[in-house]
Amino acid sequence: MCRDFPGLRGKGPGFPVFPGTPGGCAGPFRYLPERSGSLPQLSSPVLQAACGLGVFALATAPDFAASVPVHCGRFFGVPVRSRPIFTIFACMKLTFLGTGTSQGVPVIGCRCKVCTSADKRDNRLRTSAAIVTDNGHIILLDCGPDFRYQMLRAGLSDLDGILFTHQHSDHTAGLDDVRPICYFRSHDIDLYAKKEVMDSLKARFAYVFAKGADRYPGAPTVAEHIITDEPFYVRDVRVIPIPANHGWIDVTGYRIGNLAYLTDVKQMFESSYRLLEGVEVLVLNCLRHSDPHPTHMILPEALEVVQRVAPKRTYFTHISEAMGFAAQAETLFPEGVHLAYDTLEIEF
Repeated sequence: MCRDFPGLRGKGPGFPVFPGTPGGCAGPFRYLPERSGSLPQLSSPVLQAACGLGVFALATAPDFAASVPVHCGRFFGVPVRSRPIFTIFACMKLTFLGTGTSQGVPVIGCRCKVCTSADKRDNRLRTSAAIVTDNGHIILLDCGPDFRYQMLRAGLSDLDGILFTHQHSDHTAGLDDVRPICYFRSHDIDLYAKKEVMDSLKARFAYVFAKGADRYPGAPTVAEHIITDEPFYVRDVRVIPIPANHGWIDVTGYRIGNLAYLTDVKQMFESSYRLLEGVEVLVLNCLRHSDPHPTHMILPEALEVVQRVAPKRTYFTHISEAMGFAAQAETLFPEGVHLAYDTLEIEF
């Protein structure tokens, strides 16, 4: 996702960041956020000089005086007062930690061709994803029973927040395993969920939420954030809840920038489509090709949503063995529609 970089507001003049830089995007520019007033690092002296002169001229232009905050810095050793004049652009990354159904793939006891496949893309842990933001924050989408192994496999060791889509065990059962993160990082884990989901977590993990003398030593330390359908922030990242139906209960999808993440959806609410306008990357559950399910979309239903939203890219998740081999299934999808698999990383 390319977006404003609010974390740098008030820290120094902004510069464009392109793909190939530490933010995940390429090109010659790299912003140094801790050096107020500094120039971007460029790949050649010519580009540096050209950009520097342009930035200096624009940043000190009188037209900007009344509209943007002042920052103090140095320009080739000369103290200057400048203002942010460009939007900072950077990319976020989503890692599919798990893409399987509540049973995972392979299913215990099943000897079908998919469950015995040697293709690692056909081995699916329970559905979850991690977003690494452009300034290094890590946001988890659901925390299922495979959480511990998923984090180790992905090389992740910290969390800034967990967004829960709903209360079912395959999306919540890993909460206890945040303990080492709380211990080593010495901070609470922020939990974001609808009230009914938070109530379910408290019932299942009472010791996690216990206070005072009732608190078990070593239990995870968490901070509760009850969300509604209104946008909220995780650190400096704006999150838009996307309500949807999951059969007998409702679920919450999330939009972050131009990406929307929706899992365990059976039916979209008409009002939610308005929240998806402009989405470029859609992550959506798709259980199997056919045989309707009471609480999950199958392929024709998922493709109807894709057609309505019209994203540039779609990735199906929460996939059962009935979808078939990963190598073959995607050949049947329209252009731009992909079958996600565990460990897949995408930028947005």
